Amino acid sequence: MRVLSGAEVASLVGVADLIAPIAAAMVEVSRGHVEMPLRSMVKLPGQNHMGIMAGHLGQPAGHGVKVLSLFPDNPNHGRSSHSGLFLLFDGTTGLPVLCMDAAVLTAIRTAAATAVASRVLARPGSAVLAILGLGEQAHSHIEAMRAVHPITRIIAWGRDRAKLAAFAEANATEVAARAADAVAQADIIVTATPARTPFLSAAMLRPGQHVNAVGASVAFMQELAADIVPATRFVTDYRPSLEPQAAEVIAARETGLIGPDHDIPEIGEIIAGTKPGRRGDDDITVYRSLGVAAQDLAAAHVILARAVARGVGTVVEMG
Repeated sequence: MRVLSGAEVASLVGVADLIAPIAAAMVEVSRGHVEMPLRSMVKLPGQNHMGIMAGHLGQPAGHGVKVLSLFPDNPNHGRSSHSGLFLLFDGTTGLPVLCMDAAVLTAIRTAAATAVASRVLARPGSAVLAILGLGEQAHSHIEAMRAVHPITRIIAWGRDRAKLAAFAEANATEVAARAADAVAQADIIVTATPARTPFLSAAMLRPGQHVNAVGASVAFMQELAADIVPATRFVTDYRPSLEPQAAEVIAARETGLIGPDHDIPEIGEIIAGTKPGRRGDDDITVYRSLGVAAQDLAAAHVILARAVARGVGTVVEMG
């Protein structure tokens, strides 16, 4: 089994390297060629949780599991809010072949999955990016959006003014005093926050924009108001995850904003051409990222192949 640190993972792949394999994996997801139980969450003391994501991907063949500690106060102490390990097993023998840092994996593969969605949902030529949030995903999503669109301006917003100034300096972005100010100017909007109360509503959006909602992957977090769901072309990564995990969809159904027949396509269906994505320049599109095991698995196969080819990592003999 090959063991990779976070630094080693980052040295082997960037966001652009994972766009094609994750796009292929999401098509496999929508064709039903995966086994993916829903994310399991274990409540820990305080605001902390442990998350477990496992799955099997048919092509390339392999199964794996990711175990993460979700500690939202960690960034205030210079640590990642998501820390843990990912294990990849050989599809033929069942033996573990890779163990790697899951925080770096999650940051890169999530951004790559967003790039996949933005490539097919955002208007061609989208040049102004609004980043709402200041953490790891905010940083990685700048690289992701630049990989698929000709971004010339970036406007950042976050509640912590000192962190916002530091983020802007590190990424050469403009800053906005309010989320609404950043949104109003943008072609593409990325929400990457740990918000528990929604801050982006339908009234803040204008025709033609594209939103990547990334930060809220569990039902007790919420970035989007429920009224965004019926007001936009709302797309997700994996439909079975929506009802238990997407707070705005849960709220939209409970309040009658959408009915049981409201269609929310998967990004894999749009890539495959079995469902339409953006239907015109005035559509407002939303990609609701919840994160799925197939994305980790697709990324892990690429990372393992490069690590073997370059001799990176520590090889541990398994009995």
